[in-house]
Amino acid sequence: MPARSLEAAAPSSSGADRGRRRRAPLLVVLLAGLAALLLAVVLSLAVGAKPLVPAVVLDALAGRGTAEADYVMGLRLPRTAAAVLAGAALAVAGALVQGLTRNPLADPGLLGVNAGAAFAVALGVALLGLSDPWSVLWLALGGACVLSAAVVVVGGVGSASGGSGGGRGGDPLRLVLAGVALGAALSGVTTGLVLSDPDAFDRMRSWNAGSVLGRGWDVLAPAVPFVLAGLVVAAACGRGLDALALGDDLARSQGVRTGRLRLAVVAAVTLLAGAATAVAGPLVFVGLVAPRLARWLVGPHQGRLLVVCLLLGPVLVLLADVLGRVLLPPAEVPVGVVVGVVGAPLLIAVARRSTR
Repeated sequence: MPARSLEAAAPSSSGADRGRRRRAPLLVVLLAGLAALLLAVVLSLAVGAKPLVPAVVLDALAGRGTAEADYVMGLRLPRTAAAVLAGAALAVAGALVQGLTRNPLADPGLLGVNAGAAFAVALGVALLGLSDPWSVLWLALGGACVLSAAVVVVGGVGSASGGSGGGRGGDPLRLVLAGVALGAALSGVTTGLVLSDPDAFDRMRSWNAGSVLGRGWDVLAPAVPFVLAGLVVAAACGRGLDALALGDDLARSQGVRTGRLRLAVVAAVTLLAGAATAVAGPLVFVGLVAPRLARWLVGPHQGRLLVVCLLLGPVLVLLADVLGRVLLPPAEVPVGVVVGVVGAPLLIAVARRSTR
């Protein structure tokens, strides 16, 4: 068994070496990411049903009393902030899930976390009539937490903490299959709940498609502390996930408590994905696309990966939101639909190239 463990770890090590050889300098990636994020923010504030030139946007942000100031500060700025918050949270959550499962196909959506949050929100809206931001936040977090626990149990993540299977760290394929199965089942129930109540359907139609349209500060403010807490836990898990990539046995030999690490990662993913879903609805593929791009740019080191994901996730959601505004004017395509159309081909490409 030790020989097999070392054999299994060898390809990962060589892959990491290749990643290090082609990795771009972190400072260059960060500067490029910041520039891309700034450009995406400007586009988000300027592009829409009522196009604005950058000078008008800057005047509004500076507090100068123009006719468009209320429009920018009251509608587009909160919408942009919602996209940044949701994109950063989902991108980091996706990187954590991929590191935990050692599976490039994993993200919070594929593991069912978003579906659990959406189901809980639909249950509260349809049966209890809850629709205020604070209730939606707690419902989304509670649903994400419950489904995360179910996926962990069904996927057998915790079973690798002891016994002869300790070196494997659980089967990533079982995790993905458990998440997809549970998420699909809950998505069906969610649709049934929403369609059974026309009023609930009207309140949830935009949210359930994944949208940042009409999001105000009253929606964003309750979610920010949970996202910050999730980011803190994610940063604390980075070093342990680097060790876990070599296998449970080697990770424990370096002093990593794998059981606690898994629980911490699940908690961080639950906080991040649950809060992001409460703000923008169940966005898919953000947690897959952003970490894949980040890993291609800076390699598999979790510290670098998480920092770059904080930039790439918001850029992806902002650009998708801007694209959705101009595709079918004067109507808007929800950002969740645009991200899904872009992310699906990438998922197929990754699946074809992945050996596991």
